[in-house]
Amino acid sequence: MELQEINQKLKETRDELLGALNGLSRDQLNKQKDSQSWSISQVCQHLTKTEELYVVAIRKGLKSKEDSFIEHKPLEFLLDRSKRLEAPEIAKPTDEILEYDEIIDRLNNSRQKLYETLNTIEDPSVLSRRHFIHPVFKEMLLIEWVKSIYIHEQRHMKQINEIKDGFK
Repeated sequence: MELQEINQKLKETRDELLGALNGLSRDQLNKQKDSQSWSISQVCQHLTKTEELYVVAIRKGLKSKEDSFIEHKPLEFLLDRSKRLEAPEIAKPTDEILEYDEIIDRLNNSRQKLYETLNTIEDPSVLSRRHFIHPVFKEMLLIEWVKSIYIHEQRHMKQINEIKDGFK
């Protein structure tokens, strides 16, 4: 998958996310079903934290001068919400109550950092030749780090829609 296609998927998924958030009240954004569940606001916090961490990892991976010869990892399993994944401590949300505008600003800022990093890459094929170690998935090519951002976001879109279904 080319970077241009991935950029399109990043945009489409983010547009869908912003659409899902549009018109939600402060209470709807911050309401938790129970103490074990995240609110929509917390899901969005998790998405921004993860994206910012991925940008750091991609930048570190780009500093490597050695080509990587590792196999592509299938990432579609991330979409299966029946398989619960525990977020690493560093990517977990806080209990902070956030307003709609603040959530949107954070989402926009983390995406801006990603685009700034991707736009500095002269030869996008380098993303398929360099890797960085993921704390859960181990060795991952940088292109997979980028691709997994929108797949991860799609996973959490399902979660947000489940939360919204609970409002009815």
